[in-house]
Amino acid sequence: MARLRDPQNGCPWDVQQDFSSIAAYTIEEAYEVADAIDRQDWTDLCDELGDLLLQVVFHAQMASERGLFEFADVAHAISAKMLRRHPHVFGDTRYADLTEQMQAWEQIKSAERAAKGASMDDSALAGISTGLPEWKRAYKLQQRAAATGFEWPGPEPVLEKLAEEVEEVRVEFADGADPARLQDEIGDVLFVMVNLARHAGVDFSQALRHANAKFERRFRQMEQLAAAEGTAFAERTLDEQEQLWQRAKQAERAS
Repeated sequence: MARLRDPQNGCPWDVQQDFSSIAAYTIEEAYEVADAIDRQDWTDLCDELGDLLLQVVFHAQMASERGLFEFADVAHAISAKMLRRHPHVFGDTRYADLTEQMQAWEQIKSAERAAKGASMDDSALAGISTGLPEWKRAYKLQQRAAATGFEWPGPEPVLEKLAEEVEEVRVEFADGADPARLQDEIGDVLFVMVNLARHAGVDFSQALRHANAKFERRFRQMEQLAAAEGTAFAERTLDEQEQLWQRAKQAERAS
């Protein structure tokens, strides 16, 4: 990577990059790792993990050039963090159960944030990155709040809250669908959906990825069914398209 970044003999594209321009690629590579896992393509996973590792090396090299830190510092930092956060593995601490361990985990993280002195914010919600995908930030906000006792007792009241928020969206449409208010109300629905997934022990992002994949499979099947009957899918009426959708669903369930 040092050679690729060499101003005289390196790759012009690599030389031009900075932390900000590479950040999007880092996120993309992480998603491609998740995609390979979803597809259970272990050969591709190996390849994608290499791409993700390259991103770490890239950022570390740029940091080294600016005198910020070295790759070895990155490795040392994560090793030290794992030691601190697992006193029950690398020390003599013992927890009664997983719940107690997770509470201790959050306490250790809180102490780490305080030690950094980066913020005087003593809120339970302090330190949750605004750079996270919004669904993930919603999950972490809810998780931190739950650790203080501010938590629904189970999924049933969350479902009731979801129905309430959906009804507010319906009312907003009936009242003229003001864009700003719709954004607010739909945001509430999405926030509650993340909470429901959290209570169900379901990864929100993975659930949505699976839903996307299911929709794509069925849509492609509809296109194939229409083509087999000599017409383009887009030329079908909405009722005919719905019939194709039902056929695609039935074919998928039968397979």
